[in-house]
Parts: sequence; structure tokens; C-alpha cells
Amino acid sequence: MLKIRLQRVGRKNDSSFRVVLTDSKNSAKSGKFKEILGSYNLKSGEVLFKADRIKHWISNGAQTSATIHNFLIHQKVIDGKKKNALSKKSPTKARKELKKA
Repeated sequence: MLKIRLQRVGRKNDSSFRVVLTDSKNSAKSGKFKEILGSYNLKSGEVLFKADRIKHWISNGAQTSATIHNFLIHQKVIDGKKKNALSKKSPTKARKELKKA
């Protein structure tokens, strides 16, 4: 299955990300991707997408990660509700503290 996800690039403490199309079995760090679909610079907050190519791949069955899905909705590339992008494995600290009390 094809997946549209973020791939971290940049130096230590200066992160920026590529939006890439890759097979879901490949790790994000492997560098094996089919196409670069955009970029996200964390420091400047600049988000660039190739909207036509993203729509093409989504129409061909590619899935998006939760973060990319939320970015695409915010940039009005696609329509829909935002997804929860937080980790499902561990609860947040506030919930842990509430359970202790």
C-alpha cells in the first residue's frame, strides 16, 4: 500500500521535512520513496505541497498519515475532518495525573 508521509531531513536541531510517497513497508528514514510531493519547514512554518500530484495519488488509492491529512485539510487541498495525530500507545501526562488523584 502506498502512503504519503513526512520524511525528516536537515541538520541536528534544525529539522525540516519532505512530504514523500512511499510504500507503507518502508521506514521513513530508509530513503526509498517514489516521489517527493512537498516540504515542511518547522522553523519558518512554511508548508509547500504539490496539490495536483497529491490528489492524483490519493485518487489512485494512496493513504495519508494523520499529520499529513491534517496539513492537507488546513491548506484546503482536501475536505474532511481532522484526525487525532497523537500516539495511541501511551496516554498523555494530564490523563495519568488525573488517574492518580
